[in-house]
Amino acid sequence: QLQLVESGGGLVQPGGSLRLSCVASGFTKDDYDIAWFRQAPGKEREGVSCISGRGGSTTYADSVKGRFTISRDNAKNSVYLQMNSLKPEDTGVYYCAVEWSYGSSCIFLRASGMDYWGKGTLVTVSS
Repeated sequence: QLQLVESGGGLVQPGGSLRLSCVASGFTKDDYDIAWFRQAPGKEREGVSCISGRGGSTTYADSVKGRFTISRDNAKNSVYLQMNSLKPEDTGVYYCAVEWSYGSSCIFLRASGMDYWGKGTLVTVSS
């Protein structure tokens, strides 16, 4: 059974940091592209960052460039999102998602083209 499980969310003050983790299980290959998306209350899901499974190239939304860093450890079937200098507008449920089919949805942060999703972890940035 293919499964993605996120962790690491919580409440943090503006300017603080969090590190999110996503563990994948049941996948028969490890060169898939994987991304982080987020959804704030009352808003559409938006792409945050993607890391390619072949070469490790990365994409970031403009709103998080310079503050967030995506990384992966294939030996641990894990992807991480280091979030620094957090802002209240970073609040939302963060999801990891896999694009299985070597397409372009991940690198262009298109949620509609992602194939597998986790259930999310809540990040709240507030004083």
